[in-house]
Formats: sequence, structure tokens, C-alpha cells
Amino acid sequence: MKGDRELKDLFRVDGKVALVTGGAGGIGEALSLALSEYGATVVVASRNEEALKETAKNIHSKTGGKTLAVRVDVVDEASVARLVDSVVSEFGTIDVLVNATGLNIKRDALEYPVEDWDRIFDVNVKGTMICCKQVGKVMRDKQRGNIVNMSSVRGIRGFTGGNSAYCATKGAVELITKALALEWAPYNIHVNALGPSLIVTPGTKHIQQNPELAQKYKATIPLGRLGAPGDVVGACIFLASAASDFITGQTIYIDGGLTAG
Repeated sequence: MKGDRELKDLFRVDGKVALVTGGAGGIGEALSLALSEYGATVVVASRNEEALKETAKNIHSKTGGKTLAVRVDVVDEASVARLVDSVVSEFGTIDVLVNATGLNIKRDALEYPVEDWDRIFDVNVKGTMICCKQVGKVMRDKQRGNIVNMSSVRGIRGFTGGNSAYCATKGAVELITKALALEWAPYNIHVNALGPSLIVTPGTKHIQQNPELAQKYKATIPLGRLGAPGDVVGACIFLASAASDFITGQTIYIDGGLTAG
């Protein structure tokens, strides 16, 4: 227990303002909903404005919490700066940043187009760093904050099937997380990451719907099943809350045991 804080409140994020990039679908939407359920004011941001508005509406209808939808292009620093300014103008601060925007472009390594390589690095690496930088300024001034980056088991384990660029970007996210954790520790900014294995989302549901392909993935997971967005929720709430106040620079692998062996 942290000080005299009630154990039941350790995982609450009441009164915090949480910004979730990539918050309009898949894992990001699940994390946005969970943060709202645990008491945060949630800002969802991505490029898809219509999906954002629908997500914010759904979250509010389910939790009654304050929500805001703001369009952003994470690879455009001016766009991210405007997003941060609008959130601070509306709510006064940003306490939690979840970088859930991500991209995978699968190509054979011998034929990988440079433009695709650049695009995936722009979104997964540069986009993560830009958001950390812009929100980090707000957190530095407040002398507190929690940042949760989205890595993957592919950040520490290679994988076939055209994933050379994706693996490289997630390895970069893991080291960005460690480097920022060290650099920003004096400001009481905690920087951690989540490293899921395959999570079934609208973008990957074709794998679950293909019995042979699904079994191939399940065979690598000791717990014997594919992940769901809800499996990522608990670790995110932990890293956003006071329960993780002495943890920074870490990646929690949500992988059914895949990285244990």
C-alpha cells in the first residue's frame, strides 16, 4: 500500500486527464473505455474524425465520464502540438498519455519498399516520440505524469511473415521508453510500455476466423489462446495509476506466456 492510500483506490485514476492516441478503435478504444471507467477524463485522438466522435459518444454513454474527440496526425508535430494545446485549454493538464497509434506493413525483407519502411517508422517511432515530447513538456511543468507506450512482443523477438520493419519499430519504442524514463525521472514522469502478442481487433480478426492460421498463432502461446483488447486493459490501468508509482522504464508483456521461454 502506498502511504495511507486505501488499497481499493490504488488503481483509480479519478480526476486525471488521459490522452489516448489511436483511441478510436481496437486496443486504443478498449483502453480509453477502461480509463473512463476508472475515473479519468478521456481524450481520444486519431486521424479518423468520424470514428473518434462515435468512440467518445460510446464511452460517455457507458461510463458517464467526460470525453473529448480531437483529430490528430501523430507524425505531424504541429498537429500534435495543437492537440496538446486544445486538451490543456479544455481540461487544464494532461496526466496520462497512452500512445496506442500503430501500423504494420508486411513485406518480404528482400523486397521491402523504402517508402513503406519510412512510413511505418514515421507512425510507430517518430509518432510515439513526438507525442511523448509534446505531452512531456506539460508533465514536466506539473512535475508528474504517466506515459504508456505501445510496444509488442515483436520488440524483443523476431518473427517471419514480412515483419522486419514492425519488429524494428517496436524495438525502437522499447528503447525510447527506457531512455525517456531515465531522462524524465527527475520530473516524476513515469514512462513504461505494454508489449502484447497478437490481439484480435478489427484489423486482425481474419486470423481468428481462419482456423489453420489461428492455430498456428495459438501454438506459440503457452496459455493456448489469442489475446483480446480486454486483456491489455489491466496493465494499462496499473501503469496509469498510483499502483505503479515506483515503476518506470519497464515493458509489461501481455502475451499468454509467449516470451517466458
